[in-house]
Amino acid sequence: MTDRKNERRGLGRGLSALMAEVSVASPEASGADRPREQSLPVEKLVANPDQPRRHFDDTALAELSMSIREKGVIQPLIVRPKGDMFEIVAGERRWRAAQRAQVHEVPVIIRDFTDTEVLEVGIIENIQRADLNPVEEAMGYRALIDRFGHTQEHLSQAMGKSRSHIANLMRLLTLPAEVQTMLREGKLTAGHARALITAEDPAMLARKVVLEGLSVRQTESLLKTAPAPNKKAKSKSYGKDADTRALEADLSATLGMAIDLDYAGGGKGTLTISFKTMEQLDRLCGILGTPVRT
Repeated sequence: MTDRKNERRGLGRGLSALMAEVSVASPEASGADRPREQSLPVEKLVANPDQPRRHFDDTALAELSMSIREKGVIQPLIVRPKGDMFEIVAGERRWRAAQRAQVHEVPVIIRDFTDTEVLEVGIIENIQRADLNPVEEAMGYRALIDRFGHTQEHLSQAMGKSRSHIANLMRLLTLPAEVQTMLREGKLTAGHARALITAEDPAMLARKVVLEGLSVRQTESLLKTAPAPNKKAKSKSYGKDADTRALEADLSATLGMAIDLDYAGGGKGTLTISFKTMEQLDRLCGILGTPVRT
């Protein structure tokens, strides 16, 4: 709890400034804007243990390795001093591929980032990459909101993404782990997954979609005919107007928890937040600024 609050208070440069730090390392940056590079041996670099990205596709690494073998590492890595070594802030994928290509030195830009800024820049760099799967991108937005107090609106402006794009991706995190795995592996598209969010049993329907190779439109049609075991709960939800259901979905995407909004009229109502784990409760209390008492 305390660490999360300190992270939010400790941000020194802001999201836009940190994004600029990532951007100046790109090959498109002009000579005047681009900071001075230097080369470091690959064995002097270490991976960031808190790297937001956990999965590195082996085929994509092999392709990047071939490119590096022919052309070298074009875009420098961003690193920071760590004892007598240098910790990778952005560019671990290039570092891994360079080792495969048996390249002994890589271009780097050295920055004195704090631990908090390292986390934030790592997330930003991952989100900016085009090869992230929808779940990884959604988790990046979730981390920026949970750990650093950014809002969807703020992220929309800073990242150049529409708010609806961010909200729709974050809704994917409410799906069961099995469905998210299918999405990570490319067995389902984001369109399929969005259609499954409102299903009574998303995992069962997802397996059917994958097995039968259904399109997004076919998946949406399947949902209309799927049985609803919990008819009472379903009728309660469908009795709400579209604006209320949309607000529930937005809140659920932001918090990563189930939301029930019961509007009684006259400006009054009840908001119910359901959590499944102590980690979710801890995150909710962090957002509300109230420590968990156990």
